[in-house]
Amino acid sequence: METTKQTTLKGSFSLFGKGLHTGLDLTVTFNPAPENTGYKIQRIDVDGQPIIDAIAENVVDTQRGTVLAKGGVKVSTIEHGMAALYASGIDNCLIQVNGPEFPILDGSAAMYAEKIKEIGAIEQNAAKDYYIIRHKIEIKDEESGSVITILPDDQFSLTAMCSFNSKFINSQFATLDNTSTFYEDIAAARTFVFVRDIVPLLEANLIKGGDLDNAIVIYEREVSQEKLDRLADVLKVPHMNATKVGYIQHKPLMWENECTRHKLLDIIGDMALIGKPIKGRIIATRPGHTINNKFARLMRKEIRKHEIQAPIYNPNEDPVMDNIRIRELLPHRYPMQLVDKITSIGSTSIVGVKNVTANEPFFTGHFPNEPVMPGVLMIEAMAQCGGLLVLSQLENPESYSTYFLKIDDVKFRQKVVPGDTLLFRVELLSPVRHGISSMKGYMFVGDQVVSEATFTAQIVKNK
Repeated sequence: METTKQTTLKGSFSLFGKGLHTGLDLTVTFNPAPENTGYKIQRIDVDGQPIIDAIAENVVDTQRGTVLAKGGVKVSTIEHGMAALYASGIDNCLIQVNGPEFPILDGSAAMYAEKIKEIGAIEQNAAKDYYIIRHKIEIKDEESGSVITILPDDQFSLTAMCSFNSKFINSQFATLDNTSTFYEDIAAARTFVFVRDIVPLLEANLIKGGDLDNAIVIYEREVSQEKLDRLADVLKVPHMNATKVGYIQHKPLMWENECTRHKLLDIIGDMALIGKPIKGRIIATRPGHTINNKFARLMRKEIRKHEIQAPIYNPNEDPVMDNIRIRELLPHRYPMQLVDKITSIGSTSIVGVKNVTANEPFFTGHFPNEPVMPGVLMIEAMAQCGGLLVLSQLENPESYSTYFLKIDDVKFRQKVVPGDTLLFRVELLSPVRHGISSMKGYMFVGDQVVSEATFTAQIVKNK
């Protein structure tokens, strides 16, 4: 059963090791954080100990890993730690690091995932704010042939397909159907690098901390013996025959498709920067940090457009309450019974439906030539929905009624007209006390919020 509440770590843990690019000795500490914090990274070695939000817009470089920066302060190689947090379902975490990158450790996310498992998670009060994918979203890079597509799914799942344009290691794919198997199936996949890429990296003064304990090196295109010998000396491994292609490594491959599993791990780490847990299936063709980041930015834009997501309404499903049951609970009658059916109800929230027709009695007087549903009736309909939520929790709801005490923060975003199907989502803001409940209601047509309000009501026993 997936949690519907946000989570953070039960305690703190630290990991130490050298940085892949700087070769520095580094310590990274993962700490619990309050609800709605998200992921934040603090550079404790810099004056003022600045904090960088781990979100896609703060990514400044994706050449050899994901680099975040804010106000000139950078932190890189964060993706493995981020992947472990995200796949473990941790929502809020403050990460402190004493240098410009996370330690590379063994080049995978295994040690992070292990520590998170060991420390454990704790539930917080705020609701987990999933972003649910309703339709296909895609981003393409024509030059590299990279494509990332996300499709609706009940949970967060991924498929990665890689093509390495090399005879030795050609096409591979890897799949994660459920983040619950991340620990066994993905976490231990190590980062990899091609010999053809190492030389320019060394020349660019990067990968000072790279060695065979934290990466798989793939020798797949012949170079001169002299060049390979020089490289072997840097990697501190015995000289090899330059005519034989293959993997250069200390420990054998964990899986035949370990490289693509690692690409999948990187995608999860980069998707963690979207800032919300996602329900959808990602299909990534030739992924890399650059396209991953473009996609994460696109997703953040998409989420801003639909800050509040409409409930999913399937007219094929039987209602939880039909209009006959609603009439038993609410004292309203024609023309004031403004909720047609309830499609879902929980302990703190309810979803209701009203079909607006041209025959509504109020349209005869409310702009007969251009019928518009009166705003007060939109709020009344939302409140009736809220009343059903509160009454459904009483022992004999038929003998109570709910009355408004106050209405706040009312907003009307677009008009409601004949032919619209209204969806209401009403949530309790706090438990009902002394017969008084406060609720937040939203009303949707399609994906769009058309109005919203906060209201307080009193439950009174009928005379």
